[in-house]
Amino acid sequence: MNNFTRTLLAIALIFTIPFTSLAQKPGVTKYKCMVQMTNYVGEDAYVVVSLINPKGLYEKTLYVMGPDKKWYTHIKEWNKFNSKKPANISAITGASVAGGDRSVTTFEIEDSKLNAGYKLRFETAVEDKQYYAKDIEVPLTTEGVSTKTEGTNYIRYVRFSQN
Repeated sequence: MNNFTRTLLAIALIFTIPFTSLAQKPGVTKYKCMVQMTNYVGEDAYVVVSLINPKGLYEKTLYVMGPDKKWYTHIKEWNKFNSKKPANISAITGASVAGGDRSVTTFEIEDSKLNAGYKLRFETAVEDKQYYAKDIEVPLTTEGVSTKTEGTNYIRYVRFSQN
């Protein structure tokens, strides 16, 4: 699938997901998250999105962009956490993302975590390139999940919308 087709599919998902009927758990809100990558050259990036508690510690893995477990060791900080508290990664894994690509996914976040000092951490790694433990950290606040947040390395920006 070429980049143009991927972009069209991502845009189509942004506009069609709100109209689908998705069951909502009480006390949990679904957020659509769009990740726009920079135009870097090289292999597809592995991106892990984690819930970070107010003490700065990993609490939960929300999503993993990259299906091949052999590369998880390159996402060093998250891999330490995941080795101690393994999550069911297969349930929250999607495709890795290439330079310039866009990815859209949906996270479920407990309402009690909003405006309570939590953050969403986007950690990135690319084969034979540098690893970034904090490509983006988004405060899990009402404002944080309603605005665009600029990335610092492989991720150009992330944008959320309540689902």
